[in-house]
Amino acid sequence: MDFDLPESAAAVREGVLAIAAKYDQEYWTRCDEDKRWPEEVWRELIAGGWHSLAVPEEYGGAGQGLLELVVALEALAEGGAGGAASFMYLLTPAFGGLTIARHGTGEQKREFLPRIASGELETCFAITEPDAGSNAINISTHARRDGDGFLVSGQKIWISGVERADFLVLVTRTIPAAEAKPRTNGFTVLLVDIKEAVAEGTLTYRPIPKLGTNVVASNMVFLDDVRVPAHRVLGQVDQGFAVMWDILNPERILAAASGVGFGELTLKIACEYARERAPFGKPIGTNQAVAFPLAKIKAQVDLARLMTYKAAWLWDRNRPCGSEANVAKLTAADAAWQAADRAFQTYGGMAYSMEYPVARMFRDARIAKNIPVAEELVLAHIAQHELGLPKSY
Repeated sequence: MDFDLPESAAAVREGVLAIAAKYDQEYWTRCDEDKRWPEEVWRELIAGGWHSLAVPEEYGGAGQGLLELVVALEALAEGGAGGAASFMYLLTPAFGGLTIARHGTGEQKREFLPRIASGELETCFAITEPDAGSNAINISTHARRDGDGFLVSGQKIWISGVERADFLVLVTRTIPAAEAKPRTNGFTVLLVDIKEAVAEGTLTYRPIPKLGTNVVASNMVFLDDVRVPAHRVLGQVDQGFAVMWDILNPERILAAASGVGFGELTLKIACEYARERAPFGKPIGTNQAVAFPLAKIKAQVDLARLMTYKAAWLWDRNRPCGSEANVAKLTAADAAWQAADRAFQTYGGMAYSMEYPVARMFRDARIAKNIPVAEELVLAHIAQHELGLPKSY
């Protein structure tokens, strides 16, 4: 990588790559097959402070920003974790540390951030619903006033990490969409104590069987009058739309970083095979039909990296970054998918064997084109806001 990073981010990259180098593809394959969180890697990230980069120094973190989280996630993915890296940097470092550092009250920062920095507390995020999907405006999970707090009822879907998290960063409606004027009013973001709600029987969840990225479960979550005290509101009641987007933009930027790192890792694996495989007396990588597609993907990965860094840089400076976040996510997800597809083609029939990591990477790469936002919605946003075309949805 030739891009000159700030000194802080360059140090992050070096530190995370050093950890990733200890774990080979057999390790990541076993974690996926056993549906097991990469606890050994996670504990090393905690021990080195690489998970709490965005937690302010006064609360035990490194006092850095989204750019450093992006570089860490990219390095972990490139170093061997592939798609698993996105969960390891989204669930707690971003959804918890980054969000609370930016939007939490003084009391919330004192309660949560030191425990995140020490590795004692983990978080996850819930916005998606079965009947709303990518249309977050139409979510119906409702938080109604009850004394000095709220009672929350509703259903969420594709919520990753509930089974291991302590707190859920939950997007709710305190004003139904049909009554809100404008419709972006009436959102309230809450910090929900998962273990307490599970013990009370008001929160239940069920894992969804899925194709890949099985190092963490993705769940259906059911909320039935979950009690949340008023001091666990993140931001302002009814004015949580800005907080929600300040979670979604970093999510897209970090998803892009995962795609960049994933693309680099997959290209490395494909190129190693192309240099070694010689069924006709010379390496298959000498054939332009093999080499040129890989070279083109390398160019796509490098371009996606630049937009990802730009989006993170803007977010860290409180500047608008929605378009950049969308473009980064779109291009990085496509580069990762193209890399996985081309790696599969480079390996030929052997790609179908579970002895090699290509099959797992092929599975894991595909979902990035759909989450955390479908590429069709990204293209619709670009068409409307960058090209001035009529709104399509």
